[in-house]
Amino acid sequence: MENISFEENIKKLSAVVSELEKGDIPLEKAAQLYSEGVKLSAVCRKQLDEAKIMITEADADKASE
Repeated sequence: MENISFEENIKKLSAVVSELEKGDIPLEKAAQLYSEGVKLSAVCRKQLDEAKIMITEADADKASE
C-alpha cells in the first residue's frame, strides 16, 4: 500500500467506506473491510505527514537562501 500514490489509496479507502455504508454485507466481510480501511487510513496519514515534512523542509531551505 505504501508504494501506491496517495490519490489511489484515498480512492481505495473511499471504496471501502462506501461498501461498509451499504450495510448489507456479512459481518465477516464487514470486519475485513474495516481492517483494510484502518490500514489504508494509516498509510494515507503517513503519506500526508511525509508530504508535510517535505514542504516544511523546502520552506526552511528557501528561507535560508
